[in-house]
Amino acid sequence: MRAPRPQQRLARTDRHPGVVMATYEFLCSRCGPFDVKLAIGTAPAAYGCPHCAGSARRVYSSPGLRLTPHSVAALHQQEEQSRDAPAVVSEAPPGRRPPRRPHPALSRLPRP
Repeated sequence: MRAPRPQQRLARTDRHPGVVMATYEFLCSRCGPFDVKLAIGTAPAAYGCPHCAGSARRVYSSPGLRLTPHSVAALHQQEEQSRDAPAVVSEAPPGRRPPRRPHPALSRLPRP
């Protein structure tokens, strides 16, 4: 059984400005697996092996979703929940407020 693949990487290339490239995996029966960067949605079912020039079939593997840190995943989930049902604030949170400093111009006013 193969290990899960890293998350599909997307990159913009200098050769094709504005085109987003994805990394696709192919499996050659002679040489084994290899990756190819192609524009999204243009990957054929078979691709020529770069080593032996034989036909290699496209392999579908699971993305590496486990690589997302727990804290980042929790923030994403919290953001998605707040879109549909935002938390309503009815009062300021409890805690000590910093003292208000007087405006500097007040010190120049005459005192009684």
